[in-house]
Amino acid sequence: MTVGTIRPGGRTARVRAAVLSAAADALVEHGFAGLDLADVASRAEVGKTTVYRRWGTTAGLVADLLTDMAEQSSPRAETGSLLEDLRANARLVQRTLADPRQGALFRAVIVAATCDPRAAEALHRFYAVRIAEWAPCVEEAAQRGELPAGTDAAEVIRAVSAPLYYRLLISGDPVDAAAADCAAEAAVAAAQAGAYTADSDPT
Repeated sequence: MTVGTIRPGGRTARVRAAVLSAAADALVEHGFAGLDLADVASRAEVGKTTVYRRWGTTAGLVADLLTDMAEQSSPRAETGSLLEDLRANARLVQRTLADPRQGALFRAVIVAATCDPRAAEALHRFYAVRIAEWAPCVEEAAQRGELPAGTDAAEVIRAVSAPLYYRLLISGDPVDAAAADCAAEAAVAAAQAGAYTADSDPT
């Protein structure tokens, strides 16, 4: 995904794209604690009053940045194989998190979400969009008989990306292609074993 891509829509869209791109740059460089609306306005070469009037706070700016990232996220794969679909999902997450700029950006917005409710809500919406985009891979696999009936598609998609975020934020282990493939394979194996069906016993 590319943050701050200018799309058609006139001056308002161009200003938003410039400001969000500048906000992403500032987050990568300074983190959420160092994000400043005046600095973002200067980077974007727009008036400070425009930024303050439209976004109001740094949390509001992060929230809109996440909305923009969700809008630009790549579509899901459709290979006809659950494992290949989920491997594509895991590789997409892996490439994003391993990218020096995008990985740093995600760290910054996650930090923002831990200390500001508005940023947290935006982060939750971002991932809700991504899960909804990829859940049909699991639903279609269940229809093909690859998975038990009643498999919770959203939980399977979460299971794919969770180990990769753990590596990024907690363990510091490499977020590489091998880790992505392992996450996809583990999610498929667990789903096929019925771990994500509504009647599975969490104990």
